[in-house]
Amino acid sequence: MSRTARRGLLAVVAGALAAIVVAFGLGGVAQAATLFSDDFNDSSADGWSKSGGDWSVVSDGSPTFTQSKTDSELARQFAGSTSWTAYSVQARVKPLAFSGSNRFVALASRSSSATKMYRLALTNANRAELQAVDGSSVTVIGSASLTVSTGTWYTLRIDANGSTISGFVNGTRIASGSNSAHSAGRVGLVTVFASARFDDVVVSTDGSVPPTGNPTNPPTSNPPTTGPTTPPQTGLVGWATQGGGTNGGGSASATTVTSSSALSSAVSGSTARVVRVSGTISCSGMISVGSNKTILGNSGATIAGCGLNVSNASNVIIRNISFRDWDDDAINVQYSTRVWVDHNSFTNGYDGAVDVKRASDYVTISWNRVYGHDKSMLLGHSDDNAGEDVGHLRVTYHHNWFDGSGTRHPRVRFGNPVHVYNNYYNGNEYGVASTMDAGVLVEGNYFENVDEPTLVGYADSDPGDLVQRNNVFVGSGSPQSAGSTNSIPYSYQLDNASGVKSSVTSGAGAGRISV
Repeated sequence: MSRTARRGLLAVVAGALAAIVVAFGLGGVAQAATLFSDDFNDSSADGWSKSGGDWSVVSDGSPTFTQSKTDSELARQFAGSTSWTAYSVQARVKPLAFSGSNRFVALASRSSSATKMYRLALTNANRAELQAVDGSSVTVIGSASLTVSTGTWYTLRIDANGSTISGFVNGTRIASGSNSAHSAGRVGLVTVFASARFDDVVVSTDGSVPPTGNPTNPPTSNPPTTGPTTPPQTGLVGWATQGGGTNGGGSASATTVTSSSALSSAVSGSTARVVRVSGTISCSGMISVGSNKTILGNSGATIAGCGLNVSNASNVIIRNISFRDWDDDAINVQYSTRVWVDHNSFTNGYDGAVDVKRASDYVTISWNRVYGHDKSMLLGHSDDNAGEDVGHLRVTYHHNWFDGSGTRHPRVRFGNPVHVYNNYYNGNEYGVASTMDAGVLVEGNYFENVDEPTLVGYADSDPGDLVQRNNVFVGSGSPQSAGSTNSIPYSYQLDNASGVKSSVTSGAGAGRISV
């Protein structure tokens, strides 16, 4: 199926889901529906329609949609449906050059034509403006001072719900107001006498994404008293569903390995493979994992003494393996995208159980158990790595069991939004730490005997934003929170926090699934 056809089908499915939710009032499910997304990783701009400018897909570490002419008064690309009404559109934008004063790059929403739209503009007058555009008439709904630098990525978002229009830059609301000029329309990418790059465009149904802009936390003294009304989700959910999704080796025939040399050979290269680990493999150092791999543990499968290094790779799945006594990291993910780490157990290692760093993106870490170990899950390795990490490090952590592990559940730098939900924490020094301007949504978790459930800032790292809601705290310290986060673009089921301890302790870790 072509990308355009897939997008059309996705929009139909999203509409149907929304209708079901309205009709039946489903509870306990965060009803986000992704109407459209494009990360340009297929080096194609199919589905976009041009109005002016010189557009092409150009690599900037990864493929981006680039408008290269600075002498174009209006260069625009549009996608989506003119019937879209209530939705949120988000994209990363990097201004490259401006020609003259009061020039800008922008994200557009509810565009009914090439000259009618809402527009969130970054100007070279160092302002961000939320505008209602109707031909030559431009109404500024709201604005804020903002340093706009060429060569820097910014995350722009417009929320349109009824007549309420809001604009966000890097997760911070810069303007919001009432305007009824445009009721429906497509999304757009815009430059005015400027060149720019655009990436990671996501459109989701507005009002269905859990609100992340409100730093006020709900009361924690009266948590829900019942467990989830439906079984917890055990399939792939979260960030690893984005950017084209994650299926590893797909339907390739399985190869069973019983030694470190056989494992190293089987997981190398980019050929799609399914690799089954049988018995205990003893090793040291790190085994490099290439793209398009599914690594599954047979019953009792163990990797002892070494770890897996997913570096400069994409589309990798690691499930149902016990890791112990590793001498570096058990699983290291760097410069990699679309990775799913699920139903593994980790104990008694040297450094991180699962560390994600160096511009990695679209990762889901689910249903794992960490016990008898200190440093669990690091997200972002250094305060000095903003140049690579800002706009990346988007990871979902759900239904993990942090069983007496010390720290980093996770410790986050730069990633926004990072989604931490329905995990069980027991006897930890701290739970989640948001640092270095990260944005972390922490919801529906069960914290028991945790000294500091959530932290804003940690050690020498500057603070990040953290929104916590609907969590349960038993014998634990007071949670910290601050600021807001970007919206979650995918659908997921949020279980009642009071039932998380039971479901996670009975389901997390290796040996709990058949693969």
